[in-house]
Amino acid sequence: MRRGAGYPSEIFSKDIQMKPETLVSRAQVSPEHMWDLSPLFRSEEEWEALYAEIERDADGYATFEGKLGESSAVFLKAIEFDLGISRRCERLFTYAHLRNDEDKTDSAHQARYDRAVTLHTAVAEKSSYIVPEIQSLDDATVQAYLCDPSLAAYRFYLEKIIRYKPHTRSKEVEHLLAQAGEIHGAASEIFSQLDDADLTFGTITNEEGKDVQLTHGNFSSFLQSPDRAIRKKAFEQYYEVYNSHRYTIAASLGASIKKDRFYAKVRSYPSCIEGSLFSDKVPLSVYDSLLASVKSHMAPLVKYLEHRRRTLGVDELHMYDTYVPLVKDIPFSMSYDEAVATCCDALAPLGADYVETMRKGLLGGWVDRYENKGKRSGAYSSGCYDSPPYILMNYRDDNINSLYTLIHEAGHSMHSHYSHTTQPYHDSGYTIFVAEVASTFNETLLSHHLLKLYANDKAMRSYILNREIDNIRATLYRQTMFAEFEKTTHAMAERNEPLTLDAFRSVYRELLETYFGGALAIDDALELECLRIPHFYHAFYVYKYATGISAAIALAEKVLNEGEPARAAYRKFLTLGGSLFPIDELKAAGVDMSEPATVELALGHFAKLVDEFIG
Repeated sequence: MRRGAGYPSEIFSKDIQMKPETLVSRAQVSPEHMWDLSPLFRSEEEWEALYAEIERDADGYATFEGKLGESSAVFLKAIEFDLGISRRCERLFTYAHLRNDEDKTDSAHQARYDRAVTLHTAVAEKSSYIVPEIQSLDDATVQAYLCDPSLAAYRFYLEKIIRYKPHTRSKEVEHLLAQAGEIHGAASEIFSQLDDADLTFGTITNEEGKDVQLTHGNFSSFLQSPDRAIRKKAFEQYYEVYNSHRYTIAASLGASIKKDRFYAKVRSYPSCIEGSLFSDKVPLSVYDSLLASVKSHMAPLVKYLEHRRRTLGVDELHMYDTYVPLVKDIPFSMSYDEAVATCCDALAPLGADYVETMRKGLLGGWVDRYENKGKRSGAYSSGCYDSPPYILMNYRDDNINSLYTLIHEAGHSMHSHYSHTTQPYHDSGYTIFVAEVASTFNETLLSHHLLKLYANDKAMRSYILNREIDNIRATLYRQTMFAEFEKTTHAMAERNEPLTLDAFRSVYRELLETYFGGALAIDDALELECLRIPHFYHAFYVYKYATGISAAIALAEKVLNEGEPARAAYRKFLTLGGSLFPIDELKAAGVDMSEPATVELALGHFAKLVDEFIG
């Protein structure tokens, strides 16, 4: 709605899985392999000083309460005051969450992060009158402000607030809702602590006969084992832990969905999903069209899964058989520096200045490269308007997924770089809907580059095709299935149907059977997968992965085939930040997501890859 209305830092994340190894402590990590947070704060004392400054200055919100309709001059001062507080809060929060993710066992980092969240909640409470007061202004005053030259830079900012008028409550109710900021995320926090800190999965004996601790980080690596017995044991052992906590996690997920229903009702949205789509001005038809298009194109996926079953030589294909590479014995080794060079070569179609900026950032302090004890798993790009676009990684030389994850997160970070250096603060924050386009676009160009690089290496080319197929399967088909799970379960809550463990399992099994077209044997344990997806605590997020990869495939083809006009349009898109609604930004880039054609193109691309791979 307005800058600072949500948590003050966007985090664009992608889970990646690592092979097991003995981890070093944070203190043992070489500084050249860490991100450089000094552009944010040079010391903890500077952080504390800004914290105290924000606490003090936030009392100034009272100065403007009840006065926003007095004049455009007063209104302008109020907006700039609010944005100034928000900008400083983002800087404070960004540093706190980055340090916390360096080592989740460090109590000082956790305390600093908690204080940053608490301060943000306090600021949100003090500023909670702004939106309802703007929306209570009479139409003549609003029109006068929209036409006032002194407020011209804030026109779109103001228009976005005004369109929320039917969904904003009284000043008193908004004040109460702001006070509930920390409670709002309670279900997510409880699940996160259970999932990341409390759950343990025992050990697995690997191919070398060594007992290795099974973790979130290496679960996928075990599923890629050529030894089916190891894959099956890892799968069953991993899900048995979720089975032993199934009622607790189901209650947590149910509470999160009921929270979404509560806020949708309070804000007078027709449904939870329409409330979620409102901020991006995305029509419900886009969501429904995605589900319909994917489900009408199951044949290529079924064809691929049947080929996978035959290649593996199994009577039935299980989920634990869907990750192991079909092209075996392809050695891969690429150092971090070599990966940066490869990313630069792959993204050459975007121009020398794009490549050089990215190269300097990836080698010069943007990236926290390697895993250490206590470090957050997976990968993400994060930052704020006044910081570099940082990347958290757990890079491995022997895993090609690390190369893809690096170029994915670099896509987010370059998007942030161009948005922040082009747009004013209040228009710089782009939404997740377009964020996933920039990251997946980079991955698409990487695959194109690697397929050309290994044109004469049949085995490696097949390996890359296999990986690209599995990536689209996971991002387009799988995330769409997740999106339908969210839509179905929220609709159940809106009908006051019980959100029990059995209900979740029943819905999820039906979706598994639909989206895998009978080509996969559904183990009972797989029904529990719906209990371990963190994104379900941020409802109606995952569909953006599917629309994002669809737009990315279409735009990458344009850039590769049409040259400079398409490149210029895409580069322009990267600079738009949040200055337009996302559907309009993508139209400027060259694709129209309000029509099914873009998703259909991506599904057609998947079918072509399957045909080429199978031969």
